[in-house]
Amino acid sequence: MQQPYKTLIDQLQHQIDDKRIITDPTLTLAYGTDASFYRLVPKLILQLDTLDEVVFAIKACYNLNIPVTFRAAGTSLSGQALSDSVLITLTNNWRNHKILNDGEQIWLQPGVIGAEANKFLTPYGRKIGPDPASINTCKIGGIAANNASGMCCGTAQNSYKTLAGMTIVLADGTILNTLDADSVAQFKQSHQVLLTDLSALAQHCHDTPELADKIRHKYRLKNTTGYSLNSLVDYDDPIEILQHLMIGSEGTLGFIADITYNTVVDHAFKASGLFVFADIEKTCLAVSELSKTNVAAVELMDSRSLASVADEPGMPDFIAQLGANGNAEAAALLIEIHAEDEQALSEQREALTSLINAFSPIEQVAFSRDAKVCAQLWGIRKGLFPAVGAVRETGTTVIIEDVAFPIEQLAPAVRELQELFTQYHYHEAIIFGHALAGNLHFVFTQAFDTEEEVERYSAFMDAVAQLVAVDYQGSLKAEHGTGRNMAPFVELEWGEEGYALMQQIKRIFDSTGILNPGVILNDDHQAHVKDLKEMPAADTLIDKCIECGFCEPVCPSRNLSLTPRQRNTVFREISRLRRTDEDPARLAEMEKSFKYQGINTCAATGLCADRCPVGINTGDLMRKLREDHSGMAKSIARWTANNFNGITAATRVGLSAANGMHSVLGSKNMQALSKAAHKISGQKIPLWTPHMPRSAGKMPKPEALIIHSVSKQKVVYFPSCASRNMGTEKKAMDARPLAEVTMSLLAKAGYEVVLPNDLSSQCCGMPYKSKGFVDTANSKAKQLEEALWAASEQGTLPVLMDTSPCASLSKDTLRKDITIYEPFKFVADFVMPRLDITPQDEPVMLHITCTSRRKGLAGVMQQVTEACANQVIIPEDIQCCGFAGDKGFTTPELNESALSPLKAQVPENCKEGYSNSRTCEIGLSEHSGIEYRSILYLVDKVSQARRS
Repeated sequence: MQQPYKTLIDQLQHQIDDKRIITDPTLTLAYGTDASFYRLVPKLILQLDTLDEVVFAIKACYNLNIPVTFRAAGTSLSGQALSDSVLITLTNNWRNHKILNDGEQIWLQPGVIGAEANKFLTPYGRKIGPDPASINTCKIGGIAANNASGMCCGTAQNSYKTLAGMTIVLADGTILNTLDADSVAQFKQSHQVLLTDLSALAQHCHDTPELADKIRHKYRLKNTTGYSLNSLVDYDDPIEILQHLMIGSEGTLGFIADITYNTVVDHAFKASGLFVFADIEKTCLAVSELSKTNVAAVELMDSRSLASVADEPGMPDFIAQLGANGNAEAAALLIEIHAEDEQALSEQREALTSLINAFSPIEQVAFSRDAKVCAQLWGIRKGLFPAVGAVRETGTTVIIEDVAFPIEQLAPAVRELQELFTQYHYHEAIIFGHALAGNLHFVFTQAFDTEEEVERYSAFMDAVAQLVAVDYQGSLKAEHGTGRNMAPFVELEWGEEGYALMQQIKRIFDSTGILNPGVILNDDHQAHVKDLKEMPAADTLIDKCIECGFCEPVCPSRNLSLTPRQRNTVFREISRLRRTDEDPARLAEMEKSFKYQGINTCAATGLCADRCPVGINTGDLMRKLREDHSGMAKSIARWTANNFNGITAATRVGLSAANGMHSVLGSKNMQALSKAAHKISGQKIPLWTPHMPRSAGKMPKPEALIIHSVSKQKVVYFPSCASRNMGTEKKAMDARPLAEVTMSLLAKAGYEVVLPNDLSSQCCGMPYKSKGFVDTANSKAKQLEEALWAASEQGTLPVLMDTSPCASLSKDTLRKDITIYEPFKFVADFVMPRLDITPQDEPVMLHITCTSRRKGLAGVMQQVTEACANQVIIPEDIQCCGFAGDKGFTTPELNESALSPLKAQVPENCKEGYSNSRTCEIGLSEHSGIEYRSILYLVDKVSQARRS
C-alpha cells in the first residue's frame, strides 16, 4: 500500500474502530461492487458511524489529497459509486427519521431505504416524491445524490423539486445545515467566497438569456446529465443554489448527511389499465394527449418488450398472440390513475377511457381497482428487465440506459433507436419507460471480454449520444445519473458554455478534486469504455447475477460478513483465479477468507431469491459449496441419520445435563464456561445462553388428552425434532413443552391427534440439507414422507408441523399428495373457528420467519396474532433472525447481527414474543430480553372450547 494511504490509516485509527477500516483484499473487492458495469477496487473502505467520523475522514483525505467516494446502497447503474481509492460507506446508525408538520415533511438520514421512508409516512397519507424502481433497496442518500425519480414522480416531485433543506459536509470538512439559521450565518462568514462565486454564476445565467433559456429547455425534460444547472436560474439565494446543486451531484460536491423533504399526497384511490395499439406511432400520439391530463403514470412498452414477457405466468393471453395476429409492431401503455375519492376516480376513468378509445386500441385490460388485476398488470412492466437478464448468455452483463426525448418527437425517436439496435446487432434489446416524461429505458446484453465487443459498445454509445443529445436535443441521462458512463458526453449534450459552468461549479466546491473524481466531469473521452466489469462463468446457480444489490436489504448477514451480491462477486473472482492460475497466493487468501465470510455465515434462507430480478438463490450455492465433505464426514452423517432415535435421546440428555450445570454454576459462570469451550472447540461445541432450552422430556400420548368437542376430526401432528428435544427455557412463563401445548390445543378444538409411526426416528432432512449432506437429507425426507403418507390415510388427513422451516422444506421436497401446514395457517383455517378467543391486553412481539415470508404467510401470521392480542409489534428491519438451524449455536454472531435492531423495538411493558420456529425463538429470546415461543402457546392461553 502506498505511503499516503498508510498515513491516512494511522490518522483514522485515532477516532475510528479498526474493524471499520477495511483493507482486506477480499472485502474491498466485495464491498466495492455496485450495480454498474464497471469494476474498481478500493484501497480502503471506511464504515462510518457518526457525522463526526465522516467529517474527520473527509478532512484527513482532504489534507492528504486522497480521493474519496461516498456509497449508499450501491444500486446506481452508471458507475458513480465506485472508487479505486477510499470508499466511505455508512453503518446502520444512519437510518433515523423524523416526521414533521403532521407528515407534510420528513427528515431522513442517508441510510434510510426509500420504501421505509414511505412506510413511515403511510399513516399520514403521504409519501416522498421520488419513486425509483429500486425503492425497496436504494437509500435516501443515493436517491438525493442522483436525483432519482421514477414512474409517477416525473419532474414535479423529484428530490430537486421537493427539497426543503439538508445538512452537507463539504470537501474541507465544513458542515452546513441549511435549515439552521446559526449554521447558515456561520457558513456565510466562513465561506463567503464560495457563496459569492455561486451568485456570480447565477448572475451570468441571468445576463445571458440564450444560456438561461437553454437551461430551462433542458429541464423541461427529465435530466440528470451533469450538474443541476437549473438551480442557477431557479434561485437567487446562494444557499438555495448550493443545496439544489447538491441534488444530482453524485457525491462530487460534498456529502449529504441528512435531507428534509416536502412530502406529497399518496392517494388511496388508484386504478390501472393496459392498452395495446397497432404501432409505436399511434401509441405515442396517445401519450401526447395523455400528457395533457392529470394521469399519474404512463409506462410505454415496445413490441419487443411485450414479446419478451409473453410466455411468463399471469400475462394476458392476447400478448402472446400479437405477433401471430399480424400485430408484430404493436406497443402498449400501462396507465395508472389516482384520485382523492371514489367518485373522482370514476370520473377520471371514464374520461381517460374515452380519450384512449379515440386511438383505437387493438387489445386492452380496462381500468381496474382490483388489487390482483393491478398487480398482474404491473408485473408485466416489472418483468421486462428480468426477461432480458434471464436470456442473456453467460459472460455478458445486462445494461439499462435511460434517455429522454421531447414527447412530441417520441415516435420517430423510438423508431430510430430501434434501428440502432439492428445496426449494432443488439437484437434482444427492448424499450420501455416513463412515457409522460419522454423518458425511455432500453435494455440490452453486452460482453466486455474481447476488444471487438468493447468497440461495438463504444460505437453504439457514440451513435446513441448523437441521436439523443444532438438530433433530438434530449437528455442522455434522465434519472440514472451521469456517473462514469455518460461523463464523456456531457459537453456534447450541454455545449461548451454549459460544460464550462459545470467545471466552475466543481472548482468552487472541490478545488483539489478529491470528491469522486472521474464522475460527471471527465476529461478522458474513453472513460466510459475503461474499467469495464467482466462477468465470467462461475456456477450456473449464480451466473445470471448482474450484481444489482436488490437482495441486500433482506440478507441476515449483511452487517456481519457478505451479502448475496458480494458472495457472488467474490466467488466469480475465485472461479476465475482457479481457471487462470494467475495468482495462487491471492487465490489461497481469498478462498480462506470466503470460507467464513461467504460460506459459513450464510443463513441460506432464500430470501435473496425473492428480491432478485432473475430469481437467484445464493444460499443454494453456499449449500452446494458445503457439500465438499470428506468421506468420513459423509459416513458420520449417514450414521446419525440411521440412528436418529439414539441421537435425539442423547440430545435430550445433553440438554438436561446443561440445565443441571446451569442450576449449579449460575448463569454468569455457565456462560463463561460455554464461551471457553466454544472457542477451544473451533466453534463445534454449541454456545450456551440463558435461553437455552431444557430437555423436552418424553412425548405425551394423544389418547391421554381429553377431547372437549363432540366432533372428533383427525389431524396428523408431526412435532419437529427441535420441539421433540427442546423444551422451554429455565424461567419460562409456561413450562410445558411445545408438543404438549400443541396436543392440548388440538384437543380443545375437538381434534383427534394422530402421530406418525416411529416418530423419534423421523426428520424432514433440514439439519443435513443445511450442512450440504444432500443425499442424507433426501433419505430422511423420503422416510418421513412414507410415515406421513400412512398416518394421513394416504393424504386424506391434514398434517400439522409445529415449526415453519420443517413445513416449508417438506412442502418443497415431498412428492406425494400430502397437505402440510405450519402453525399459523393451521390455526387460522382449522383451530380458531372452533374456539372462543378473548384477546389479551398485554402487548406481544411477532417474528415472521424467513420461511413464512417465502411462503406468503406474513399476513396470516399477523391476523392470527392480532386476534389473540390487542397490541402486536412487528419489528422493522428484521427479515430473518439468522439462527439458521444450529448456526445460532455454532456461529452466534450471525444471529446477533441479524437481530441487532430488535431489543430497541420491544416496548417496556412487553414481556412475550411469538413465532413458529423453536430454534429461531431461542435467538429471539436471547437478543430481545423477553421470552419468545410458539404462537400455539398464545392461542392456547387466550382461548376456550366453543360451546355448542
